[in-house]
Amino acid sequence: MLFFVLDDVGYGQLGCFGGLVETLNIDRVAASGLRYANMHTTALCSPTRSCILTSRNHHSNGVACIMELATGYPGYDGRMPFENGMPPEMPLEHGYNTFCLGKWHLSPSEESTPAGPRHRWPLGRGFERFYGFLGGETNQWYPDLIQDNGPIRQPRRPEEG
Repeated sequence: MLFFVLDDVGYGQLGCFGGLVETLNIDRVAASGLRYANMHTTALCSPTRSCILTSRNHHSNGVACIMELATGYPGYDGRMPFENGMPPEMPLEHGYNTFCLGKWHLSPSEESTPAGPRHRWPLGRGFERFYGFLGGETNQWYPDLIQDNGPIRQPRRPEEG
């Protein structure tokens, strides 16, 4: 089972929709007739990602805006309820492995520090492994990387090629 979310990518990029980016496995799945082409976007990354990962409205997820602008008001608090399940929580119960890679941006800012708490990080939401960054942005040359539930140093520095 493969589930992925591509942020800020439109139909014009993917090969299966005529784009220039070769997406061989996505093209193979699309050629068999499976194309997801009916998605409501919120025009912001965190709310849209929360909708995709829970199949629920961004207000019911508490993510009506990006995580850094969360308030204490219902629908805007940046704390996705655990009863709004995510896809990795389900196949995990049936013996599948789950891995999250890249930008998370679904934890409240005050909970996205190395001190945690980590229950809203990817490993707290059904993923067995995680490699990426928690916030909405990071330095592309010197990123704040997280592996599983802790910070790590980047494998190589830009000056090393």
